[in-house]
Amino acid sequence: MNKLVMNFLVTEGYVEAAEKFQVESGTQPEVELGTITDRMAVRKAVQSGNMEDAIEKVNDLDPEILDTNPQLFFHLQQQRLIELIRNGRLEEALEFAQEELAPRGAENHAFLEELERTVALLAFEDTSGCPVAELLDLSQRQKTASELNAAILTSQSHEKDPKLPSLLKMLIWAQNQLDEKASYPHINDLVNATLEEPVA
Repeated sequence: MNKLVMNFLVTEGYVEAAEKFQVESGTQPEVELGTITDRMAVRKAVQSGNMEDAIEKVNDLDPEILDTNPQLFFHLQQQRLIELIRNGRLEEALEFAQEELAPRGAENHAFLEELERTVALLAFEDTSGCPVAELLDLSQRQKTASELNAAILTSQSHEKDPKLPSLLKMLIWAQNQLDEKASYPHINDLVNATLEEPVA
């Protein structure tokens, strides 16, 4: 159980909690805890919209991450374009789209479709009524940050998703399946993991 908790803390980037948990439980993390701080700095840069800094930081960590993942690099550049549009730097955004993203779109049809959706933001003075306004939501930054975080974890030979949430979902699914066939003690309170006897 301690390894599952440590896996969750490391994967989600809770470095201070992982350090304290390591001391209290004696559980060793699967990666160097210093790498978590670096990974979280990259994630924070993306979440704050500073894409140049994020790209620089990820290249400092491991330049092969972006070299071997053209889709991720495109998404980071796409997010950079979105940030230019968000900040009203429209001429710069158009120039960036033409010089940096259009050549990638010519190579890959999926990239071209995403680029067209993003450039559509330029056609609206008030982007709130734009059909692709969701690209300006902070959830778009989070999506890009999560994709980059997963790539960094993979490059460090670590799982990109924590195991604990998946196991809890599996427990709930298994209980639902068993409910149809048998009477057994349930775990309804996942926080305390207390078993409840079946109702007769």
